[in-house]
Amino acid sequence: MKLFKQVVIVVLCCLLVQFTTQAGPPGFSGQSNGQAPASAARLSSQQLQQLVAPIALYPDALVAQVLAASTYPDQVVEADRWMQAHSGLKGEELAKEVDKQPWDPSVKALTQFPSVLENMDKNLSWTSSLGDAYANQQQDVTDAVQAMRQQAHQAGHLDSNEQEKVTTQGNTIVIEPANPEVVYVPAYDPWLVYGEPIVAYPGWYPVPGLFLAGAGIGFGIGFGIGFFGGFGWGWHHWGYDWHGRSVMYNHNTYISHSRTIINRNNVSRNNFNHGNFNHGNLNHGNVNHGNAFHGGGSSSFHAQPGTHSGAFSGFDHGGNTRGFSSRGRSSFGGGSHGGGFHGGGGGHHR
Repeated sequence: MKLFKQVVIVVLCCLLVQFTTQAGPPGFSGQSNGQAPASAARLSSQQLQQLVAPIALYPDALVAQVLAASTYPDQVVEADRWMQAHSGLKGEELAKEVDKQPWDPSVKALTQFPSVLENMDKNLSWTSSLGDAYANQQQDVTDAVQAMRQQAHQAGHLDSNEQEKVTTQGNTIVIEPANPEVVYVPAYDPWLVYGEPIVAYPGWYPVPGLFLAGAGIGFGIGFGIGFFGGFGWGWHHWGYDWHGRSVMYNHNTYISHSRTIINRNNVSRNNFNHGNFNHGNLNHGNVNHGNAFHGGGSSSFHAQPGTHSGAFSGFDHGGNTRGFSSRGRSSFGGGSHGGGFHGGGGGHHR
């Protein structure tokens, strides 16, 4: 049964890549019926800006982690389910157990920010599309992030504060934690915060803790990174080379080896064995923590109620769609897996 489930996941990953690269998600802005298959097509600036809008205002190192991890949507699912199943782990104990997992360093790094990981799982079609875009249009994705930051700054929604430091270096906007040992994840409506409204990504699910109604930016829980700092995948190992337009890991350009997201620019040298695919197995253990599979011997794949994950709709959290309210302040959880604490007396909104 375990082998069967793994085979099903492999098939689904392949279908998801085919879905996002050839057909494109329904309503994804800029697509036309007369286009050639997207295996050779490049996304437009508008489409890329739509893809990066939910993360463009994150601190640089977190943007790097998200883009790298988005090339491993299968591991994102597994890691988020693993976090749910091990919600009792905190601090150093959590970090040690995460370190044992066979995930890519970027996916391990995101366990420091459970709400970000959850967002990628809940919006898995978007995550896969983002990973495909980064793998194949790395420089364009980088430019899209900077374009969105410029728009947010011009709209008056991106400035330094108690939680983060925003600096301009030429035409580049850099975002860093105000305190290098405490990281705040901004919460905002990615379709309103940039001034002129952006068409929401199809099926987008606003995850509590990262979504703030209105056009401003809020900050809730600060995440202390001390417990995770001693591991090779921790916060300080990540960065963004805006000049080189690439994710940096351990002071080198990050290269994804995902089997799920294919770098179509480098498929000519037997990459199915050596190139731009994952080092290890596609499925590291069971991915059915969230009841994505029916365990009664049935061969069918069951989508859960309340799912908003497009082609991977079965990978939802069992319909766990919590309500939330954000009226002028941020009042989020998101740090329940450890490492989070209230900084500065609670949430902030600007």
